[in-house]
Amino acid sequence: MSSTVLPSKPIDSRKEFSGILREQSTFAAPGGSGVGHEINGRFDQLFLQTGWGIPPAVVLMLCVISAVLLGGAAFVWSEHLLPTAMGAFVGMILPIGVATLARGSRQKTINEQLPGMIEELARAARTGRSLEACLAMVAKDTKAPLGSEMQYCVDKLNLGMTIPTAFAQLPERTGVVGTSIFTTALAVHRQTGGDLVHVLDRLARTLRDRSQFLGRLRASTTASRLTALLMIALPPCIIAFFLFRDPAYFQNLMDSSWGRATTITAFVLMVVGSIWVLRVLTSSRKV
Repeated sequence: MSSTVLPSKPIDSRKEFSGILREQSTFAAPGGSGVGHEINGRFDQLFLQTGWGIPPAVVLMLCVISAVLLGGAAFVWSEHLLPTAMGAFVGMILPIGVATLARGSRQKTINEQLPGMIEELARAARTGRSLEACLAMVAKDTKAPLGSEMQYCVDKLNLGMTIPTAFAQLPERTGVVGTSIFTTALAVHRQTGGDLVHVLDRLARTLRDRSQFLGRLRASTTASRLTALLMIALPPCIIAFFLFRDPAYFQNLMDSSWGRATTITAFVLMVVGSIWVLRVLTSSRKV
C-alpha cells in the first residue's frame, strides 16, 4: 500500500498571529515606579541582554543558593558572623557578576557584527528584493548572537507584524546603541521611503568608525578600570589572608566593641563603594 506525501505549504503571514507571541517573564511590573521597580527593571534587563533565555526567577533562585552555599561554607570554616555575611554577599552577587561579564562579551560581539550585517543588507537591497526578504536573508547568513536576534525579529515579520513593530524590541534585547539607530533607520524608511541603500552604507561606515573610537577609548582607560576592580577585590583578599593566618582573628576583633563597630562600618562602606564603582564601570561600557 503506497502512501502519498503531501507537499508542505507555508503559513501565510497574518496580523492575527502577532498576538500569540509569549511575553518574557519579568519582575518589573509595567507602568511601575519607585526604587524597587527600577531595581527589578535593571535585573530583568541584565538577564534579557545576556541572551541566556533564563527566566529572572530562576536566576534569583541561583543567587539565593549560591549565597547559602558560600555563607554556610564560611560559617563552617570560621564560625563567625562577619565572614558568614561576607560569604553570603559574595555568593549573592556571583551569578550577577557572571551575567554582567557575559552581557559585556555579547554586546562587544554584536558591535563587531553590526557594520558587516548592515553592509550585507545594503548589498541585498541593491538586487531589488523586498526589504522583508533582504532581512530574512541577512538573518540567516549572520552568526549568533546578532543573527539570533535578527532571526527573532524576522519570525515576528512572518507572523504578520510590521517592520517597526517587529524590530522595536531589538535595542532593548541587545542593549547596543547601534541597533537602536538601525531600527530607527528601518522605521523611517518604511514610513517615508527614500534611498535605503545609501542610508545603510552611511550607517555601516558610521558604526564602524564609532566602534574603532570606542576601542581606542577602552584601551586608554584600561588602567583606571583595572584600578577600580582592584579596589573592590583587595579588601576580601586581605580578610581572607588574616583568616588563613590566624583563625581566631575575628573572634578577638569582635570581642571589642570598637572593633565590632569599625568592622561593620567598613563592611557597609565596602558594599556601597562596590555598588557605586560597578555602576560607574557599567555606565562607561554602555555602547
